[in-house]
Amino acid sequence: MKHFAALLDRLSYQPQRNAKLVQLADYFAHTPDPDRGYALAALTGALDFAHAKPAMIRELATAHTDAVLFGLSYDFVGDLAETVALIWPKNESTVAVPSLSEVIATLRATKKSEVPKLLAGWLDTLDATGRWALMKLLTGALRVGVSARLAKTALPQFGKVEVAEIEEVWHGLEPPYTDLFAWLTGAGPRPDPKGRAAFRPVMLAHALDETDLPSMNPADYAAEWKWDGVRIQIVGENNRARLYSRTGDEMTSALPDLMDFCPTDATLDGELLVIRDGVVAPFADLQKRLNRKTVSAELLRTMPVGVRLYDILAESGEDVRALPFAQRRQRLGAWFARQNRPRFDISAPVPFATWDDLATKRAENTTIGVEGLMLKRLDSPYVAGRPTGPWWKWKRDPRTADAVLMYAQRGHGKRSSYYSDYTFGVWNGADLVPVGKAYFGFTDEELRQIDRWVREHTTNKFGPVREVEPGLVFEVAFEGLQRSTRHKAGLAMRFPRISRIRWDKPFGEADTLETLERMLG
Repeated sequence: MKHFAALLDRLSYQPQRNAKLVQLADYFAHTPDPDRGYALAALTGALDFAHAKPAMIRELATAHTDAVLFGLSYDFVGDLAETVALIWPKNESTVAVPSLSEVIATLRATKKSEVPKLLAGWLDTLDATGRWALMKLLTGALRVGVSARLAKTALPQFGKVEVAEIEEVWHGLEPPYTDLFAWLTGAGPRPDPKGRAAFRPVMLAHALDETDLPSMNPADYAAEWKWDGVRIQIVGENNRARLYSRTGDEMTSALPDLMDFCPTDATLDGELLVIRDGVVAPFADLQKRLNRKTVSAELLRTMPVGVRLYDILAESGEDVRALPFAQRRQRLGAWFARQNRPRFDISAPVPFATWDDLATKRAENTTIGVEGLMLKRLDSPYVAGRPTGPWWKWKRDPRTADAVLMYAQRGHGKRSSYYSDYTFGVWNGADLVPVGKAYFGFTDEELRQIDRWVREHTTNKFGPVREVEPGLVFEVAFEGLQRSTRHKAGLAMRFPRISRIRWDKPFGEADTLETLERMLG
């Protein structure tokens, strides 16, 4: 546990991506199995402890400290793991410091009623950094600036293989990944994901800079609409089917109505959408289906999901990713013509002769669910990652509105001492109504300035949230608007971010709800 705690501590203080990769690779190289595998599982979100949840940890902490002091400290620190690590009383303990694998094995074998006593013994044994790491491990909220993708990216530096190769086998593996590390160290064969309906790393597009269009030949590209949904991969193999997000998270259990129609003989790439009578619904409808462990019969009925297909990656055991895009689309069309697949259709091509012709179509299409266009080179193979050149996304220009800061909340990790999450609103008569929340789009110096402003203009406190007096205006950029029953305004912004801070603008001149309603159409 000491080595894992030291790793998390180093990562949390290291802002540079490449330096984090070096630290991770060094840890994997010098830590034995199964600890390094469990560390990888923790960093990639593959661990879950059913009997050690945040509510239980708060109860444990308040039972061993002054409850009022703990509440005040938690409010100030803004992070449960840090609060417990710092406030836990010093106790003499003869219990040996457990290894990471011992912690995991013991927790899994311990009854729920006995977990608090077990944790208390470990907290007495560990130092402050160890307590913090233990709490991070249990809650799953590591927040040390390492995504699952970054953790996997460190493995090639340690094992001399490509990250795409690791993602190819990842979904056939389980913690503590001893087969994976045996392969990476040359002590074992490459894990074989065949027959397991494993995820294939997706191909991504670069944002198009319109100044590049004159150097591009329109005859080399196909165009199709960019749909506002969620990227999904359907893997049908060995008489089974599994569904994955673009990052490889499995979605199979969350989409039971779609599973009834999924193929078991092809791997397909497409966009998950709510579709009614062939018409794409707003993204807000799809959101109601996402991130749910169980889906009610009412949601299944009112929010029916479907897939608009873009590509085919494998068919009847044959990997076709090396074929040019034009041939893969022919294969997709021929495969689909042989099927009877309700809930599935194909994203139709957008014909064009010149870039000006395509730009006109992009500007004129105001259909709900269309974000812009995708451009794909006809000769491009399906390559994992985001290669420059083959695929481009030509999104509509973002809209902007001037909104007034209403609430600010403490951030996490490096931002836990700053008010960095902002809720903003527009005027509805004499009242401000919230329309969105953003936590990026500003520099570190601007963050400090906003934080100072929030502290000086606070009118009310609600735990880690502060209500502020009207005064600070943000120019907010956003991709679109959608109806929302969760917002008092009745609508919400899609993908809002702070475009700039309008220190110069009087808050009374910010935009109105009527203005946003006109944008919504």
